[in-house]
Amino acid sequence: MRIAIVGAGIVGVNVAHALLDEGHHVILVDALGRDTSPSNGNAGWIAHTDIMPLASPKVWRNLPRWLMDPLGPLTVRPAYIPQLTPWLIRFFLSATPGRIEASIGAIRAINAEALPAWQRRLEALNLKHHLHERGILSVWKSRSAFEAAKGMLARQRAFGIAVETLDPSDVKKLEPALQNVAAAVLFPEACHVSDPATVASDLLQIAIRRGAEHVAEEAIAIETSGEAVRVRTGNPSRLIEADRVVLAAGAWSRTLVKQLGDTIPLDTERGYNSTFAPGTLGLNRPVAYEGEGFVTTPLDSGDRVGGAVEFAGLEAAPNHRRTEAMVERLKRYLPHLDSTLPAKRWMGFRPSIPDSLPVIGTATRDKRIVYAFGHGHYGLTQSAITGDLVAAIVVGRDGAIDARPYSPQRFA
Repeated sequence: MRIAIVGAGIVGVNVAHALLDEGHHVILVDALGRDTSPSNGNAGWIAHTDIMPLASPKVWRNLPRWLMDPLGPLTVRPAYIPQLTPWLIRFFLSATPGRIEASIGAIRAINAEALPAWQRRLEALNLKHHLHERGILSVWKSRSAFEAAKGMLARQRAFGIAVETLDPSDVKKLEPALQNVAAAVLFPEACHVSDPATVASDLLQIAIRRGAEHVAEEAIAIETSGEAVRVRTGNPSRLIEADRVVLAAGAWSRTLVKQLGDTIPLDTERGYNSTFAPGTLGLNRPVAYEGEGFVTTPLDSGDRVGGAVEFAGLEAAPNHRRTEAMVERLKRYLPHLDSTLPAKRWMGFRPSIPDSLPVIGTATRDKRIVYAFGHGHYGLTQSAITGDLVAAIVVGRDGAIDARPYSPQRFA
């Protein structure tokens, strides 16, 4: 079939390769150039060991403290509250025990297939060098906070996830630069990529070499007729006809979804980071600083500290005081860090759904349109398996997992 994919970020390019594997003709529609795309500046983790939705007990424990700090791990700009209210209502409703359990099951189902899908994709394209299998470390600054997390760690072990408990002396052996750590766990099977922007770029270029077309235009509408589906771009002379259309434009999918008549609570969690020169932090593997809302990653391109959640929409200017605040909090764990060193600051838009599950499935009005967006913090992690699921949906066969928990119709 002739299949147009709206969006050429990490999800879109993985969908492209999955469709190319099955012999389809692929057209990627994306003007690119958006530095705020999370494919350009995320933490680079394949976080397939994660199981908890954002509306989790950990978040509720910390939420009052976080919201009191406008530069803390989670904040909502006051001017954006009216627009965010429908999303917030869905978020609170998704926090009931039954719905949290459903989200945990669905997150685990897709994440369990995430790393194998990535390994297959990188192996097939001779890109295995992009995957760094050094494990991921989670650290706690207080023993009481670690004790409160033991239930979640037990759940991960019950799912078959390898979790190694470490004491401070173990941490010193693994990461001598880390200070003030009361407890830690190592996820030895977790991994990260060389640099997310480089991986996305390489996947796009290889897709083009495999025969995919890239239309460097912004998609402004998806139109349907009896014989074809059409993508209308910002160029009046460019109208792309296809047998199927996949919408994988991340946070920018919302306008097109509304045009198609589906009501999906998609918003954006704005994330911030700073990237220092390689080796600045002195860490060998990614580290999550529990309760702080940020992580660090030793990427090939530089040492990145990033995270946080800010709700302020797609239009408001970045508030890089949040970036500076993260770096200052990091110095509690890495006292040697000189925050005046040159660093590249970045802010990007994670496409967020209240129940922390992506939207993968067909549009209500026309089954020739397939949605693949809303992955939140797991866009990189889940992108390869999402590509495989979309390829299965396009031809009407069962995928590696049951895709019903990710259905666009779950919000009806």
